Amino acid sequence: MKLAVVDYGSGNLRSAAKALERAASVAGLKAEVDVTSVPEAVRRADRIVLPGVGAFGDCRRGLAALDGMIEALEESVIGAGRPFLGICVGMQLMATTGLEHGSHPGLGWVPGEVVAIDREDQGLKIPHMGWNELNFTESRHPVLQGLDSGTHVYFVHGYMFRAEERGAVWAEVEYGGPVTAAIGRDNMLGTQFHPEKSQRAGLRLLANFLQWNP
Repeated sequence: MKLAVVDYGSGNLRSAAKALERAASVAGLKAEVDVTSVPEAVRRADRIVLPGVGAFGDCRRGLAALDGMIEALEESVIGAGRPFLGICVGMQLMATTGLEHGSHPGLGWVPGEVVAIDREDQGLKIPHMGWNELNFTESRHPVLQGLDSGTHVYFVHGYMFRAEERGAVWAEVEYGGPVTAAIGRDNMLGTQFHPEKSQRAGLRLLANFLQWNP
């Protein structure tokens, strides 16, 4: 199995790669994890992971600066239907639009906007940082199997995904109101939390992703 972790200059990609390697080992899978900025490597991959840390617009520009990368992602994820995981801003980039420091186009894979978390009137700190409990929507997705309601996962973000369709939201957390924790459709999954920092729960999710056949 070939995994492409897309490197577009955003975040510590090595921690995501190491977590994927460990999850593959735990699941008894042979996986070659390639941290890459080469579109052709994305086209050859069996599964694709798009991490991201920082501002939405900066990440979108970084992705667009890799000649042919967005086209390779479209071909592999939308065209060929290969399993895709977006992490943190990588999940947010799946939206139609990001509204962080202006309005920026997303990939448009899951209709919705990325908007600021506004909880200051409740005395909650922004960004939302640290461990929080997952609450699942009615249908439990295969990649979320083995994670119970109340499972703690790790967040660092000041903006959240507001999906147009309720069915695209697979999990939430409570932070002065509901905050989207996982979204998806078809062969695509996104997590606002960081599986690579979420210890046992994160490894379980990554192992599920590596075995998922949408």
